[in-house]
Amino acid sequence: MTRPLLLVVDPDLDALARTEGELARRFSADFRVRGESDSRVALQQLELAAERGDPVALVLADPWLPGPTGAELLRSVRTLHPDAARAFLVPWGAWADGHTAEAILRGMSRGDIDYYVLEPWASPDELFCRTVSEFVQAWSRTVVDRRREVVVVGAARDARGHDVRTLLTRNGIPHAYLDRGTPEAVAVLESVAAPRPADAEGPLVIWLAALGGRVLLDPTDVEICQAWGIGTDLTGPDGTEVGEVDLLVVGAGPAGLAAAVYGSSEGLSVLCVEELALGGQAGTSSLIRNYLGFSRGLSGAELAQRGFQQAWVFGAQFVLTRRVTQIEPLTDGGGFLVTVSDVGQVRARTVLLATGVAYRRLGVPSLEALTGSGVYYGANVSVAHGLTGAHTVIVGGGNSAGQAALHLQRYAADVAIVVRTPDLSSTMSSYLIDEIEASDTISVIGNAEVVGGGGDGWLSEVVVADRTTGERRVIPADGLFVMIGAEPHTSWLPDAVRDRWGFLVTGADLRETGAWTMERPPSAHETSVPGLFAVGDVRAGSVKRVASAVGEGSVVVSEIHQHLALAPASRRTQEAGGADRRG
Repeated sequence: MTRPLLLVVDPDLDALARTEGELARRFSADFRVRGESDSRVALQQLELAAERGDPVALVLADPWLPGPTGAELLRSVRTLHPDAARAFLVPWGAWADGHTAEAILRGMSRGDIDYYVLEPWASPDELFCRTVSEFVQAWSRTVVDRRREVVVVGAARDARGHDVRTLLTRNGIPHAYLDRGTPEAVAVLESVAAPRPADAEGPLVIWLAALGGRVLLDPTDVEICQAWGIGTDLTGPDGTEVGEVDLLVVGAGPAGLAAAVYGSSEGLSVLCVEELALGGQAGTSSLIRNYLGFSRGLSGAELAQRGFQQAWVFGAQFVLTRRVTQIEPLTDGGGFLVTVSDVGQVRARTVLLATGVAYRRLGVPSLEALTGSGVYYGANVSVAHGLTGAHTVIVGGGNSAGQAALHLQRYAADVAIVVRTPDLSSTMSSYLIDEIEASDTISVIGNAEVVGGGGDGWLSEVVVADRTTGERRVIPADGLFVMIGAEPHTSWLPDAVRDRWGFLVTGADLRETGAWTMERPPSAHETSVPGLFAVGDVRAGSVKRVASAVGEGSVVVSEIHQHLALAPASRRTQEAGGADRRG
């Protein structure tokens, strides 16, 4: 296989030599490093690579190239090699130059570049190499490559195959999806020593990292997580069943993960139960650009995986693919008895509800029948490769919809955003709107809604109606992504903790409902049940942003400490003589 290309384009021959030399010194063992001073020649090389199917990992270009400018060249890269990272190459101090700064900001807003890279000025230049390494690492996870730790072999358009890919992606399990019958899939199957059925209909999940290869035939989500080593039951690290914890977190979205990190780092024993996958709704976001500290942005799955690893290192335990079905307050020593589906019960001194919300359904029977077969709720960025050259439609005008559109445009022939409002200005961040308006492949259909559609086993079209005139039109669509607002799934909780929309009422708002009966005031994130807290999108009145959810998840831990200090010790703690439980 041809080694991926790292291309640098700069008319300054000295700068070009330094940059090409630094790239070759660090990356030439695994990548082809090439330097060009002429943007026309560089474009010809990129077009030839596209014709041959040769991979391109990164293109660095000076903004002020003669001929096709840096922005024009990188805009072409976006079309020719949609997975390749694209960045301006600028000298140290160039950000003080108004023209260069304007070019960078304009390139970012139009989606021509992913970021900028400072030219190396010494060798070794670790800052330069680190930045390039981060680009290359992100690129490597977008490439279909059978040499991954986990390989899934299945039908090209299979609902269960889609579910498996989504589960692997959102839980941070490196994998490749190969269509059954392709040379790559055949080669993988031939390399596996374990027995395998030749006529298997469901997806095969192959652990190539395991000795001899381990094959799972159409496995359940539980079996996949167990094979990767993710907890799916109440067994602790020492092999014994978890009987009691200080804090049980329901939900592993940004709010729940933040609580797990801060709680476990401050000495609490923490158990986090998640029904679907790490990251919650945010885990489906292809690129979060406005999260503090990540100037180049990061995917929701990457953010979730980092939070999970951070909490795990501090000692938090996780149970995935299981659902909390009942939370029963206890009078014997306080706390709660929590029932976890299929695995048993655990006693928790406090419980934190961080279940988030789920996207609302379209309610169109013909489209609901195709869920997972071209119709997806949420961004589901893992299916973008499978929609290369396809027609795609996104319903919704929020930031998640904008992020999904920008990600899909890298592969799809076209992307249509359908919104109920006249345009995106009232619902989406301006940086996303700027990129969408600059795209040649994204269109916005305002004042409209999806009212129908269908396909023979897979989506082929959707019907869009004008909300004013009622006029309908049929749009070809191989993929429909629905992001039309969200609602909490809290019907399993007592009515006393919910408002009429199902969101959880906390803090001072409880005074208005009259649900709080204790003499002390409730904590800011405490529900009407003492010791039962709620944070993130599921909490009434919360700001529906990732950063806000993380903030609430961290702040609530101090309230939990205060509650535990006032609450009576549990029987287990009393029997242990009040021993310090910090690990």
